[in-house]
Amino acid sequence: MPSSHLTKKALAASLKSRMNHTPLNKITVKLLVDDCGINRQTFYYHFQDIYELLGWIYQTEAVDAIAGEHGYHTWTSGFLKIFKYIEENRLFCLNTLNSLARSHLDSYLYTVTNQLVMEVVEEVSAGMQVDEADQRFLANFYTLAFVGLIVRWMLDGMKESPENIVEKLGELADGHFERALQRYEQKAGESKVSGNRSS
Repeated sequence: MPSSHLTKKALAASLKSRMNHTPLNKITVKLLVDDCGINRQTFYYHFQDIYELLGWIYQTEAVDAIAGEHGYHTWTSGFLKIFKYIEENRLFCLNTLNSLARSHLDSYLYTVTNQLVMEVVEEVSAGMQVDEADQRFLANFYTLAFVGLIVRWMLDGMKESPENIVEKLGELADGHFERALQRYEQKAGESKVSGNRSS
């Protein structure tokens, strides 16, 4: 593993460790570099600030972890991995949620969830005549609903088991993607017919 990646991982480990007991806004670059035995210049060679390091952690640990879980038959296991990551990194994620860096958590959750949902939408709509804008709208709707559910779960103390939530989500979403896309396809067909009549 290249030394630059090892340095990033060491800084990430230091930040995560400190965030288990210290609010993010109280953690300084000096504390992190002292933990890692490196100088400030080395930190700034890799990251612009602590928030960029935080974003890198979510990207490398969480976003990349669900690679291969996209698609109609695997999206629920990808979604379960998101819940499990938050559960396993509880204090780190809650600290992010309750800080000025919440946008990093929101961005991570939106990115990973949208990837999962968009893959499902594209897979289900294959062979259908559905406008790309309609596909994006449907994916965005489900993404925002799912992200809201995750954040509410975190704020409520993560009491319900991730498996239980994902099972309910699977039941709720079952068939919904198909029906919504079929309606979009029907709408597109009707507007095409009425357009041909008026021309």
